[in-house]
Amino acid sequence: MRNPDLDATALETLLAAAVAAPSIYNTQPWRFRVNPHDQALEVRAAPERSLPLADPDGRAQHLSVGAAVFNLRVAALHLGWRPDVLLLPDRGRPDLLAVIRLAGPNGPHDPCGRQAELYDAIARRHTSRMPFTGRPVPDPVVAEMSVAARIEGGRLHLPDIVGTRRLLRLTAVAEARNHASPARIAESRGWITAPGSDRPYGIPVTALGPPDAAGRMPMRDFTGPLPALHLPALRFERHAQVALLWTSHDRPEDWLRAGQALQHVLLTTTVHGVRTSLLHQAMEWPDLRAATSLSHQRRHPQLLVRFGYGPDGGRTPRARQQALPGAENRQTRQVP
Repeated sequence: MRNPDLDATALETLLAAAVAAPSIYNTQPWRFRVNPHDQALEVRAAPERSLPLADPDGRAQHLSVGAAVFNLRVAALHLGWRPDVLLLPDRGRPDLLAVIRLAGPNGPHDPCGRQAELYDAIARRHTSRMPFTGRPVPDPVVAEMSVAARIEGGRLHLPDIVGTRRLLRLTAVAEARNHASPARIAESRGWITAPGSDRPYGIPVTALGPPDAAGRMPMRDFTGPLPALHLPALRFERHAQVALLWTSHDRPEDWLRAGQALQHVLLTTTVHGVRTSLLHQAMEWPDLRAATSLSHQRRHPQLLVRFGYGPDGGRTPRARQQALPGAENRQTRQVP
């Protein structure tokens, strides 16, 4: 049945929320299409914005798309609809990652929790690559982050000091490997945009962060050996707070669920004024990714999230999407 309320204004609201999701290197590896038969919103992969070296199996791309799907769900609830999501609905179309059908009204049940607050947080969430203060995030907020991940089928492992140091060491090893690979440096540098650029993808130079003067925090160096693009080193928090997002299985469907779990966690932290940055480096090397997990448990690590209090992150551009009935979306203009 066609939904008569899915007009241009509603689509604008849904897609503006979707594209605000985080994505690796801000590649925004998604496309949107409205199915002309039932007005369902299809979310597809954009293979031309893949990362052959950093993400050869598309796992990070699926996480990114999953985060966009979660934003679509929150925006649909905001509009008064109940979003029904079907992941990987057609094996014959592997690029079709999700279909969202809208029914309404959504009624009193809010499966996401904090509906209004989460929607408001979509536009305010930005990755912060700056030092945090070191002030601990209160246990009730951390517990709410864990619940947010669990609702979406993911889990958060919250390590102690020793476990945190081990995860950061593994991330540092991955960062050193990336930095030693000219091909990987070229791949990441290709997604850096110069000041004044109107390119709607990638990371502006203004959104890059400084290195840690003490060498403890392995923040990603997107630019490689280009001193002119490096900010002066600063001292990061001495005792970092991190959470390892993991799933019980490691299939494409699990990656999409992990992306939804990630975004639910990130919006929850934003509601509480907590900043986040994503440490993905160790996930890009199979041996290091395996080492981040606990060997005696069935856990598949997906991403390491650093969180704490500090300055907001720099904005990154977004390609404004238009999903036309029966046609693939086309980029129209850049939005902040």
